[in-house]
Amino acid sequence: PVQPSNPGHHPGFQHYPQQYPGVNQLSSSLGGLNLQHSQQPESLRPVNLTHDRNILPVSSVPAPVPNLNSDLRKLNCSPDSFRCTLTNIPQTQALLNKAKLPLGLLLHPFRDLTQLPVITSSTIVRCRSCRTYINPFVSFIDQRRWKCNLCYRVNDVPEEFMYNPLTRSYGEPHKRPEVQNSTVEFIASSDYMLRPPQPAVYLFVLDVSHNAVEAGYLTIVCQSLLENLDKLPGDSRTRIGFITFDSTVQFYNLQEGLSQPQMLIVSDIDDIFLPTPDSLLVNLHESKELIKDLLNALPNMFTNTRETHSALGPALQAAFKLMSPTGGRISVFQTQLPSLGAGLLHSREDPNQRSSTKHLGPATDFYKKLALDCSGQQTAVDLFLLSSQYSDLASLACMSKYSAGCIYYYPSFHRSHNPAQAEKLQKDLKRYLTRKIGFEAVMRIRCTKGLSIHTFHGNFFVRSTDLLSLANVNPDAGFAVQMSIEESLTDTSLVCFQTALLYTSSKGERRIRVHTLCLPVVSSLSDVYAGADVQAVVCLLANMAVDRSVSSSLADARDALVNAVVDSLAAYMSTASNLQQSMLIAPNSLKLFPLYILALLKQKAFRTGTSTRLDDRVYAMCQMKSQPLVHLMKMIHPNLYRIDKLTDEVITIHVNDRVVPQPPLQKLTAEKLTREGAFLMDCGSVKKLWFELCYNCQDQFTQLPEVDAPSSERTRSFISWLRDSRPLSPVLQVIKDENPAKTDFFQHLIEDRTEAAFSYYEFLLNIQQQICK
Repeated sequence: PVQPSNPGHHPGFQHYPQQYPGVNQLSSSLGGLNLQHSQQPESLRPVNLTHDRNILPVSSVPAPVPNLNSDLRKLNCSPDSFRCTLTNIPQTQALLNKAKLPLGLLLHPFRDLTQLPVITSSTIVRCRSCRTYINPFVSFIDQRRWKCNLCYRVNDVPEEFMYNPLTRSYGEPHKRPEVQNSTVEFIASSDYMLRPPQPAVYLFVLDVSHNAVEAGYLTIVCQSLLENLDKLPGDSRTRIGFITFDSTVQFYNLQEGLSQPQMLIVSDIDDIFLPTPDSLLVNLHESKELIKDLLNALPNMFTNTRETHSALGPALQAAFKLMSPTGGRISVFQTQLPSLGAGLLHSREDPNQRSSTKHLGPATDFYKKLALDCSGQQTAVDLFLLSSQYSDLASLACMSKYSAGCIYYYPSFHRSHNPAQAEKLQKDLKRYLTRKIGFEAVMRIRCTKGLSIHTFHGNFFVRSTDLLSLANVNPDAGFAVQMSIEESLTDTSLVCFQTALLYTSSKGERRIRVHTLCLPVVSSLSDVYAGADVQAVVCLLANMAVDRSVSSSLADARDALVNAVVDSLAAYMSTASNLQQSMLIAPNSLKLFPLYILALLKQKAFRTGTSTRLDDRVYAMCQMKSQPLVHLMKMIHPNLYRIDKLTDEVITIHVNDRVVPQPPLQKLTAEKLTREGAFLMDCGSVKKLWFELCYNCQDQFTQLPEVDAPSSERTRSFISWLRDSRPLSPVLQVIKDENPAKTDFFQHLIEDRTEAAFSYYEFLLNIQQQICK
């Protein structure tokens, strides 16, 4: 059976029989599922959702552990890198259809790892038929032959593979690091290169219109670059360049030997050209002093500008021409709607119709075409949108989506009027400029014969049915994949999935990072439900709902999300006999499913009835498609903690010799808030601290007041631990009772009723009603 991660501590069930005398009666009424407590895994324990609504765990929800023998389980890939919506794979598509749950993978392939076996070998061992990399789940027929776990072909073991460099012994191929670790990185040979590995090349494209100068973002960007110039990933070949734009496009000659940077202006934006193609991207080390001079001068160069226009399209065309010979990364900073030249856009938002859900798709294909051209030349475009008004993110986002770039969004950005956003930009830039980067990458996903991939989600270009082109890959990018079962899996007890990411490191090394995941095959419906990974299911459905919103309508997407819960719980309940109409039963594995779907429906991407800016909605949709599961879940269902009562009795964890208190999770409802308490809501990129009476401080700031008391020390320790456990440093918003940000805080209390949406209890009754129809 699937082991719960902490068998002694399941708050929803520890005292279940005592709380609800009807539980034994409930078990017998579920006789069709054979749910006797002695025989059933914890994940199949039935939960009466309308009766027991206090279902949150004490800490975060762990990924289910696959029902494998202990040796295989130990060898399996970490769910943080690679996980499946179902940890028990149905034998047939018919069984999958019966369960009414989606089958798919959630990937975080390039995430930061503290331990990663790196293998240097002249022979990278792969299956001769399907090209799967050798991994812990292959079987050795004897010392000389191994059987592929994906296509079952028998392959020869190469002579060199017989020697194990770790044990320095001969004739033990099963002890090699490739066969002992499900996540490995190979140093690739020249066979894996179409051209010599490219250098790290960074181009910054900066809006310098009046709007941009007024917002004050240039100071932060230039300061961050100056501070992190020596930390940009790269080697002695690293190159850098700058383009600025308003109604014209300005280039900067930073060639070594000049006494100061030289600005070159191109005003013919309808036929953009590079004024001096060879001196606009320069070697970072050779031209460092000129680069520093430019960064120090830029914030003040346009102080008195009256230019209100933005020729973003022509600036991007110039950037593409400049980057095409090498490939690399273009970082675009934009503050308004592009108003001149190619790619110009008109406002499509009616502020009086914010509940409208039109215009979720692009107004022009200019940005998509440009992204595809960039992708073809191994260039990704990252967008930083710092806007005080509507900027048509639905159109602009295409430049990043199709070139494997990323999108950052700072609504109402102003350096002095909105210090929280200014601080967020500064912190995001520090991570963005210094994090690991992979260039000219491709990612291929392989799976056991009988399974097939049919839809990818994320920022990339699909090159073939199982191959994604990623001009750049970064450690904060997530991907999702939908799958189906094409042929019956009755002849096998295990299936495997393997993702291989081939990339060029910033130091010019060609590398292949491989993750392999192994899961059991099951033939009964109850086993399928027992292995459901509710968070992975919800994240995959979120990706699918974004596609449905754009291709069909938001109403359709919302209906599909509700139907996903109705159908799966109805299917589960239909296998049980003697169920009373008044019960809404879920297996323990899916007890959070309705809560998470309600949270999704109240998320900016999918909510209705509340005034939601179009760019805000589109950005939330972009995040759904590109965030790894761990960050996406915080966005969908934030964690709420009460932090004014952190005593030594609270559960603690030890991190780097530091004791960190772990307060229990609270339900997202105003019932849990008290006037004398302090509550921290962790939404991932933002942490919201709410209180009415407990601290005497200003309305909004980003530092917690220092009070010399053990409780204050515990609170600060907990908040700093939360902050350190994220790649992008979150901003702390402190919200007092009269603060306007209070509205946003209360909108995240998803268990409560709003004018336009059900409370959690009403939502459960609605699902029950639909099941009983």
